[in-house]
Amino acid sequence: MFSKLKSTYHEFPKNFWLIVVAAFVDGIGMYILFPFFGLYITGHFDVGVTEVGVVFMLFSMGGIIGGILGGTIADKLGRKGIILFGMITSGLSSVFLGYFIDISFFYFAAIIVGVFGNIGGPGRQAMVSDILPGKQYVEGFGILRVASNLAAIIGPAIGGFLAVKDFMLIFYADAILGIGMAIILWIFLPETKPEKKGGEKLHSLVETLKGYRLVIKDRIFMAFFGVFTLTTMVFIQLNTTLSVFLFGAYNFPADKFGLLLTMNATIIVVFQFWVTRKIKKFPPMIMMAIGSLLYTIGFTMFGFVSQEILFLVAMIIITMGNMITAPFSQSLVSFFALEDKRGRYMAIFGFSWILPMLIGVLGAGIILDGPHPNWLWYLSGILLILAVMGYLWLHQVLKQKTVEEKGNFPNEDNGGNPIR
Repeated sequence: MFSKLKSTYHEFPKNFWLIVVAAFVDGIGMYILFPFFGLYITGHFDVGVTEVGVVFMLFSMGGIIGGILGGTIADKLGRKGIILFGMITSGLSSVFLGYFIDISFFYFAAIIVGVFGNIGGPGRQAMVSDILPGKQYVEGFGILRVASNLAAIIGPAIGGFLAVKDFMLIFYADAILGIGMAIILWIFLPETKPEKKGGEKLHSLVETLKGYRLVIKDRIFMAFFGVFTLTTMVFIQLNTTLSVFLFGAYNFPADKFGLLLTMNATIIVVFQFWVTRKIKKFPPMIMMAIGSLLYTIGFTMFGFVSQEILFLVAMIIITMGNMITAPFSQSLVSFFALEDKRGRYMAIFGFSWILPMLIGVLGAGIILDGPHPNWLWYLSGILLILAVMGYLWLHQVLKQKTVEEKGNFPNEDNGGNPIR
């Protein structure tokens, strides 16, 4: 096993492993804070689940602004600077959240934190695409997925320990980890933004911002964005409203739900890389459809079952779907993105997570506060079936596109790229 890990390490560039370490440390900070964020809001301000949904909505609004600015700056000025800026400012801004005593001010601050929390994301994803060749995209993003889930195992344990002592310690820990990692990247990580080719015109920041129009005109990419947004609209319920539903409907306690999430993360850490290597040569949209079908089964089960053992089964099925969809979804965006617009493609794709947070959590909260909370999972199943159909349609579209261009779908000659 050690020899396999050593071989895998040498297959990827050292700069990629720096990004993996950064994602792991940043993930620990996020998972120290995120699982307890709703609990902090409801307890500190004495409000309900709907108000928590409003906070997430405002946070997502800020994320849209941050993503647009971050993608533009990453393509115009470079990846490294905006990544470091995002890690430092998101950590510092989250500390200020702990000092508000009026939820009205907290709402405003959530927008600011959303901007800083998302401004560095497009640059980091674009940097991975810069560093890795196309044939390593799926495995590379799979490794990042493992790092994120390893953080998901460690972070909540640290967060729970700190929360018992003082909630402010959670905010401080998030800031310290972000700033510390930013310093390490500043010292060791080089800039990866591709050099301008001879004769290419230099664009102003405003002209670069206008370049989003070209991304939006990429119809196949935008269709994929729309379908994937349906998928994430459901998936985000796993870490936001599912625990509230299980406790309210079946008195399923928070500590047991925490064990479900730990099991989810552990399975991904142990099996993700093996699964990725087994499935990476299959058509990506078919894999996205299969993964979403597993999501359909797992999430819909929560609307029909009431036994704890079946909650466990549902979580395992969802985890299997996640191990299939996660590496393919990010690698597909890397394939879609033109070299000089990678930051902006990554920013638009980031909205497939931000928009569901903007409306999905609030909408789910309204359903859960209503007389028929099980309908959240029935509607989730309907959305996921639509997503499965969308991925199958996109598979046919891309297959026809590659045939017309006399390409293959995909192969080693084009770097495994099913898009370009």
